Amino acid sequence: MIDPIALTRNGHRAVLKWHRGRRRASDPVFTGQRILEGMALGASVEVDLVVHAEHGMAVLHDHLSIERETTGHGPARALTAAQLRALQLRGNDGTPIADHVMLLEDLCDLLVQTPPHPDALLQLDYKEDRKALDPETVAKFGRSVSPVARNMIVSGGDAEAIRMLTDAAPGLLSGYDPSDDLDKTSVRDVARLRRFVDEALATAPDADFIYLYWQIVTIAAEVGFDIVGAFHAAGKRIDAWTIKAADAGTKPAVEQLLDCKVDQITTDDPEGLVALFGDS
Repeated sequence: MIDPIALTRNGHRAVLKWHRGRRRASDPVFTGQRILEGMALGASVEVDLVVHAEHGMAVLHDHLSIERETTGHGPARALTAAQLRALQLRGNDGTPIADHVMLLEDLCDLLVQTPPHPDALLQLDYKEDRKALDPETVAKFGRSVSPVARNMIVSGGDAEAIRMLTDAAPGLLSGYDPSDDLDKTSVRDVARLRRFVDEALATAPDADFIYLYWQIVTIAAEVGFDIVGAFHAAGKRIDAWTIKAADAGTKPAVEQLLDCKVDQITTDDPEGLVALFGDS
């Protein structure tokens, strides 16, 4: 089978990002095996980060309650590194699997031991805000990431937090997600969309990627505003998130995103999308 790295339409190539380290929809999230596989292929892969009790970060999505993803309980902030590492991850059906929770330094060590493809990019999506960061946490982040920073980008919705983390690891790319700044009404208002772009660029002028909920892109196109082109004009790449399934129901949306020339599509089923489109 063709490696699920990208889709091409009318000469435009959009990278497929492996959301939470998934190659296919049936995969559990955040397993080292899949993350290394994607990075070896040159894929774009995403993991989430939350802060734990010892001023470090764990590869998890839910910082307030970890029950859904792991065999543990309570907030990540209340658990030590050793406690987190002892927890098993859960599969899609909630059953514990053999893989354990990784800390950021564990993941970075894996990438040092198994160097990624030069084109691979691992997105570290920081799920909290600047209030969760202190100097020790930022310093630990920098020490962990620096050896593999050239293949990484840190992202989030708090631009100041992302600046703090990016500054800690030279060579690390940065990404900003302003999607929450638009509501269902304003996304159909062209004047508001123009202000939204200007505000995002002003808030995160150094961002390499802008992450947008995929319906922002498609609805903007429907009302006559090329939001991808507006960000491209400022030198920003666009990631549209998240296409959760690869089926007849999602194919039209993906086609729209390709027509809008997004640079990257976040999906839980990269393999399924490549099969659906018969593309490379």
